[in-house]
Amino acid sequence: MGPWRALVATPADTALTAVLALLLGWAGWGIFGWAFGRAQWLVVRANAATLMVGRYPEPQQWRLWLLLGMLVSLAGVSWGLLRGRGAWPRNDRLAVAGLGGATLVLPPLLALGAVNQLRLLLLFALLLLLRWALARWSGHPAVLRFASAWGAVWAVAYLGGLWLIAGGLGLPTVRPADWGGWMFTLLITSLTLLLALPLGVLLALGRRSELPLLRWLSVAYIELIRGAPLITLLFLGQNLVGFLVPGGLAPDRVWRAAAVLTGFAAAYLAEAVRGGLTAVPRGQMEAARSLGLSSALTIRHVLLPQALRVALPAMVGQCIALLQDTTLLSIIGLFDLLGTARSVLANPDWLGRYAEVYLVLAVLYWCSCAALSMGSRALEQRLSISRDRATVPPSTPSPTAA
Repeated sequence: MGPWRALVATPADTALTAVLALLLGWAGWGIFGWAFGRAQWLVVRANAATLMVGRYPEPQQWRLWLLLGMLVSLAGVSWGLLRGRGAWPRNDRLAVAGLGGATLVLPPLLALGAVNQLRLLLLFALLLLLRWALARWSGHPAVLRFASAWGAVWAVAYLGGLWLIAGGLGLPTVRPADWGGWMFTLLITSLTLLLALPLGVLLALGRRSELPLLRWLSVAYIELIRGAPLITLLFLGQNLVGFLVPGGLAPDRVWRAAAVLTGFAAAYLAEAVRGGLTAVPRGQMEAARSLGLSSALTIRHVLLPQALRVALPAMVGQCIALLQDTTLLSIIGLFDLLGTARSVLANPDWLGRYAEVYLVLAVLYWCSCAALSMGSRALEQRLSISRDRATVPPSTPSPTAA
């Protein structure tokens, strides 16, 4: 009752709480009545595959299910490694409830079919099984050795997945221009983050460098990118490359957009990392150098681990903002989730069905952002636990016990 007591602490608080509850109930009842009464979900059911994967050829969509299964397996293992032993925390239970609810609610809403709904339920069960197994045996030496190389496993699996859906292993080639929908949004966001994070760290270190030229170049790049709107950079990237690169050698429009998003995200991540570097006491560097560590080893083993731990919330915020910024890709003609939805609504058969389509888009974007947020909180908790364990001095036996 403690947290709720503030809502009725005084007569004025009680009246305000009652008024807000009535307004929320009235709005919720109206949305409920519209969703299950007046809304026409046929536009979503008829275009479910288009919203999910764009123009990806239907006979080759088994590749996407294989990639999804691989990513779900990696996510389950990561979840278990982050949490470790012990009971499931409250936010983990909320995550399971949210994932289960999305698995049960979204497939009927998007009319993916009974077979695909069963696949999603099996993937959800696989996620929970791997999470439980890795959490149970997280202290095993073999698991600890495996966890030390987990970042490399993610990188190799991700690049292998891109190769698979593009036409690796002798499969028919599917051009990036045919990728679209939610799949394209998630792929280009994750690819951008994978490339932007190391670039942002290098820019942050360059901005704090004692070499004037390196410092000035880093500052100039960061301030130039942060001072320009993303849509302007996207148009420049699409148009200038075509003029500057000889015909036939220019990369695909998708890769041009990915390069622009990478450079844009790197500048903002660099500032987040720089804030983390500033928070590390200068004595840490001096102590590391007094022990004989080189500058590179000091940055790698002393400075960056502490700085990234401090900068993690700001970095996750930038990642979520980047996911939302991908909606600008529809303006330059790429079929991300929003661009695919616009192409669906341009069909004369679905004119005026904006509310149904955009509500589904809002749910999908919210699920993606919530997953990033919950993952970051789990990582923060794990890092804080590791830090506390590292700072607790080992207990020494008392003389009487000896």
